[in-house]
Amino acid sequence: MTNQPLEGTVVRLVRLSPDHAEALFPSASDPEVWRWMPRARPETVAQLREWLGEMTADPTRRCFAVQRRDDGTVIGSTSMYDLDLAESRTEIGATWFDRSCWGGPYNVESKLLLFAHAFEDLRLARLALRTDNLNVRSQQALARLGLVHEGTLRSHMRRPDGTRRDSLYYSLLADEWPTVRETLRARVTAKTAA
Repeated sequence: MTNQPLEGTVVRLVRLSPDHAEALFPSASDPEVWRWMPRARPETVAQLREWLGEMTADPTRRCFAVQRRDDGTVIGSTSMYDLDLAESRTEIGATWFDRSCWGGPYNVESKLLLFAHAFEDLRLARLALRTDNLNVRSQQALARLGLVHEGTLRSHMRRPDGTRRDSLYYSLLADEWPTVRETLRARVTAKTAA
């Protein structure tokens, strides 16, 4: 993985490390931020550091901390996982932002940067995202990002509370990327101006 940050106008994606645990813990420990994550919410900085260590050690992942450009504050995290260069595909996930950043340009621009990295740097053919069937906010956000809903994997995984969740899958293909890129750029500009 490159050590070079992915630079946007309002955020930069920097290589994630366990050292980001302290900065990420306030958002990761917020029950509302963590509500739809498929793993238990970390209860301590040490637990979060351990999980970040596991994530960053996985060779099929490219993990990033999201920094706000104007002050360098770490406001969230996002990752590529199940990266398969031979099959030219990846999934995007383990994404969360401090609640104070919801609705702003941060998530949109982080997706713009990550999608550009996938399609322009890695030359992937496909990326996918999945979300809990009960997470309507995420489903709406994925549709606004320009992804296509492909279908639902029923009883796909266990939630931290033990119930079973259906996972809704969304995807974006390389030939769809130029149109989506322009849409995302326009959304970042509009959200930044607001």
